[in-house]
Amino acid sequence: MAGARDEEHLTFALAGGRVIFTQDADFLRLHTAGHPNAGIVYAPQQATTGAILRTLMLVYDVLTPEDMTSHVEFV
Repeated sequence: MAGARDEEHLTFALAGGRVIFTQDADFLRLHTAGHPNAGIVYAPQQATTGAILRTLMLVYDVLTPEDMTSHVEFV
């Protein structure tokens, strides 16, 4: 999906029940605007690899797909 708009990425991920991991704040704006999504995990650019991995593992272990629907989890 190279070159696709952010909205297209969210729609594609939602269709497959996939949570998006991103460091692009544009996805937060789309979420706030009400664009449907299967979930977003957002990490700021300065987040360490360790913090990102710990958060992704915690999200995977603790949250269900239903919990993540239209939800943002921050690193």
